[in-house]
Order: sequence, then C-alpha cells, then structure tokens
Amino acid sequence: MLDNNQLLRFTTAGSVDDGKSTLIGRLLYDSKSIFEDQLEAIETTSKKKGHEGVDLALFTDGLRDEREQGITIDVAYRYFTTPKRKFIIADTPGHIQYTRNMVTGASTANAAIILVDARHGVIEQTKRHAFIASLLQIPHVIVCINKMDLVDFSEEAYNKVISQFEEFSSKLLVTDVRFIPISALLGDNVVNRSENMDWYQGAPLLHTLETMHISSDTNKVDARFPVQTVLRPQSDEFRDYRGYAGRMASGVLRKGDEVTVMPSGFISKIKSIDTFSGEVEEAFAPMSVSITLEDDIDVSRGDMIVRSNNKPEAQQDIEVMLCWLNNSPAKPRAKYTIKHTSNEQKAMITEVLYKIDINTLNRSSDDTEMSMNDICKVRIRTTKPLMIDPYRENRTTGSIILVDDATNETVAAGMVV
Repeated sequence: MLDNNQLLRFTTAGSVDDGKSTLIGRLLYDSKSIFEDQLEAIETTSKKKGHEGVDLALFTDGLRDEREQGITIDVAYRYFTTPKRKFIIADTPGHIQYTRNMVTGASTANAAIILVDARHGVIEQTKRHAFIASLLQIPHVIVCINKMDLVDFSEEAYNKVISQFEEFSSKLLVTDVRFIPISALLGDNVVNRSENMDWYQGAPLLHTLETMHISSDTNKVDARFPVQTVLRPQSDEFRDYRGYAGRMASGVLRKGDEVTVMPSGFISKIKSIDTFSGEVEEAFAPMSVSITLEDDIDVSRGDMIVRSNNKPEAQQDIEVMLCWLNNSPAKPRAKYTIKHTSNEQKAMITEVLYKIDINTLNRSSDDTEMSMNDICKVRIRTTKPLMIDPYRENRTTGSIILVDDATNETVAAGMVV
C-alpha cells in the first residue's frame, strides 16, 4: 500500500497566460517523467506550429480547443513520480468562466501553486485564485513568480510581487505561503537551481514539493467512519460475520474502542478491524476497512461510526459556502439530493444569505440569484440529520454536493461553515 506521505496532490492556478501549462510541462520534462513517444508527438506538433523548441504547454493541454486557442479549458490531471514522492497534478483553467473547474480540481489538493507574471504583479485573477485556495482550505500555497527572464531576473520585481501578495493574503485563511522566482520557459528554479538568480537562497519548486510536510494535513483527532455497505458473506468460513465496510474519513479507530453509531446513538465496542490483507489493530484515514462490533445493532449505509467522546453534530439546518456548477441557475426552494460522505438525503436551499464577488471579496446580500460559477453562503434544510463537521476542521465530513433529481447532474459543491 502507498504510504500516504508519498502522495502529494497539487493544483496550479493563475491568470490566462501566466504559464501554468508550461510550468507543468517543464516539471515533467526536467524530472524525466515523459515517455519517448509522447515527447516525439509533441516535438512534431511544436514543429508544425512553427515553434523553435518543444512547446511544453502541449504536455497538459490535450483538448483540441485548448491547443487551438493556446489556453486551458478543462481540469487536466497528470501523474508523475520522483524517488521521494508520487504526485497528482490538477492543471486548472485561469478564465473567470471556469471558476467551477478550478473548485473541482482544487478540492482534494494538499498544495496550490499560484503563478504570477513578474511583469504584471498581483492582478484580479491572482486574488480570485488565492481566495478559492483559502475557501477550500488548501493547507499550502506556493506563489511562483514566473517570467523572471522578462524582468532581467530582478530581485526588486520579485520583492514587489511578494509585498503585493502579502498585503492581500493577510485577509485570507492561508497559513503556509512560500514564494519562488522561476522561469518556466527556461527552467530556472523549477527542477534545477537557477544560475541567473543567485540572490534567491530558497529551494527550487520540485524540491519544495518533495519535502513539503503533508502528513499533518489530514485530521487525526476526530475519528469518523462513514459506513458504505454491510458485509454479510454467508459462507461456511464466515457464517456469522457482519462487517461495516467503508473508508476512514479522518482520525484513528482501534480494536476495543468504545464507539457510537450515528444518528441512532447506539453504543458498542470495536471487535475487529479487517482489511483485504487481514486483520489490523487500528484504522486511520484514508484506509478502506471493514469494522465488526461486539453488539448486534442496526447499522446501514449512510450511518457514521465515531468515538463516543468525540461526536460530530447531527444537523438538519446547515450553513454552507456553495459554488454553483450548473448552466441553469438555482431554482428557489427546489428539491435536490444532498450527498455527504456515504449519506444521501433530500434537501432544499431555504435561503441565500449572500453572494461573494470573487474579484473584490465583497459580500452582496441584495443579489441572491445563483448562476454558474457563483459562490454564495446559503442555508440548506435536509429531510434527515447529517453528521457534519465544519469544513475548516475536516475537509471530508465538511463537504457536500447537490444533485438535481430530474437530470441527475451535480449542480453544486459546498463547504460546511
């Protein structure tokens, strides 16, 4: 099994021509993570387009529209490995009309790389992406000040961007922010240290990603085990086996722990914790396990097994920061299916409290119509209680999605406030 410390998910964000796709191409190219046939195909395409060298952006921009327009439209996932870590990159689009794509790509990330053009400094798009990173509680933000070659590798230009970003980010909930001056096109400070910027004493980007401490990003305090299914094998070997299977959302559960099943409130003790390769003494996020209890109590899909002395709140009226993902706007008091961990209920948006203008971060309580890419704070009422934690404490049990029953489309994603 992969040691979770080895896998780092990160997302890239920045304005349209700040060089996100080029940066990822450079990371893959310089860390030798590209297959020869891929490289040949991209060299051929680059020549056809009349580029002198390899167009690194083509490694991620796979859609025909993206290549024609030279922009990123959808979230592109790329995987690469170094001896120290495995990486999953979500290359998200920069345009304002693709805010929802960025929210999708960033929702599971450990780190966000925000690119800033050294010539233009912090612009509205930078602020928007930093705000979304803060909203989604991404623990680490790396601000890559790109195109340093176009400002003669000037330390002054680099410091100017830092002061601009720090002035703005002081209002946000981002704890770990790092700054790296780079040139994605030439490879300065991406994988290898830059000889052109000897005034910069920090590590290049890849080294920063490889050594970033992410094991404390997951919540290890609140034990939450949403039940996905009940296992009743009915075989001779497991005649009376009744296990509750699912994936640990957070925290640790051990054999012998006293637990409460929510929302029923039944109390029992953990008899055994089983995995595909045998029994274990403890389960922690993100392990998939089957738990058996000492008492024969009623547990089904959607219930949550938690420690008796540390329970989430069971709520029917929930306040949520909602990003609207659908083309058609939200209908007032329409019914949706709300999905929270393995639990599904019917729900209704009872009130839109305010809408956030992502450019200015101002809250508008007058305009309450939700259409695509809008981020609003809303109240939702569900038919039965959900076992929730605030999103800032637990990204798994603090997130929900809304599904339109008529079309079965996911219309919104939300974070419990």
